[in-house]
Amino acid sequence: MDIDVESLHYHFFSKPLVVGGKAKEYYGIRKSGEDTDLIVTTKDYQRLARMYPNNLRDLWGDLGVVIHGFEIWRTICLFGYDFLVIGAIEQSLYKIISLEKLLFLTAMGVQQPKYAHDLKLIVKKILDLQYKDFDDSKYRK
Repeated sequence: MDIDVESLHYHFFSKPLVVGGKAKEYYGIRKSGEDTDLIVTTKDYQRLARMYPNNLRDLWGDLGVVIHGFEIWRTICLFGYDFLVIGAIEQSLYKIISLEKLLFLTAMGVQQPKYAHDLKLIVKKILDLQYKDFDDSKYRK
């Protein structure tokens, strides 16, 4: 999976954090949609908002900029970069949200059927990873 953040022609102060469908695809949970969701620092958001004043979004206080197939958010459910980036996986130009934080964000949207389904898929992925090397023969003695 390749995410072309260079197509934005923007130098981020901190590596953007990939969330949403692209993160789910990264973990092999499901294929992503067309757009790429990113969380950025407040400093990056403010600069992007000044650059693209006609592309701003406000979803219940979550502020974003939508450009070139990217939805770039300052927060999701008012949870920001500093909280969501903990445990993220480093890539050269961006970070991938940790599986645990992805589970958390998906749970925040569980009222919507799409997120409820994704939540089940993420739980299955976590359990598969948890038990992949489990050898129950050690416990049958």
